[in-house]
Amino acid sequence: MTKTALIRPAWTPATIALMVVGFMVFWPLGLAMLAYILWGDRLEDFKGDWSRTRESFFGSCRKGAHMHARTGNVAFDDWRAKELERLAEERRKLDEMREEFDDYARELRRAKDQQEFDRFMAERSKSTPAPRKGKKGGEGLLDEV
Repeated sequence: MTKTALIRPAWTPATIALMVVGFMVFWPLGLAMLAYILWGDRLEDFKGDWSRTRESFFGSCRKGAHMHARTGNVAFDDWRAKELERLAEERRKLDEMREEFDDYARELRRAKDQQEFDRFMAERSKSTPAPRKGKKGGEGLLDEV
């Protein structure tokens, strides 16, 4: 960063004034200006670190980058292809097993819920009295009035 800039990450009259105005207008602006004053000199380092991290993480996803390029060693390339196929098969088996387990767990939850519901309905039918029939033969609410 250039040291001649008017707004640089330091305690200059301009940055202090901007921080005070920021707090008066909207407090997060003042807080952001305070953070810039305190840690703004590290911003270039942070951007460089982030760029390197992003490039190492997403570099292979770029257009034109090949995930499994040939190395030139035929024996190694054949072995790697077989191992990758074996790992893909293992992944498929694990996915199938996980799917079966999810179905099993879902069925257990459904059976448990059904059992709890049946028990609730049985207890409810024991605790509530059977509906009485009216004297006049009708079963409506207004028949007893």
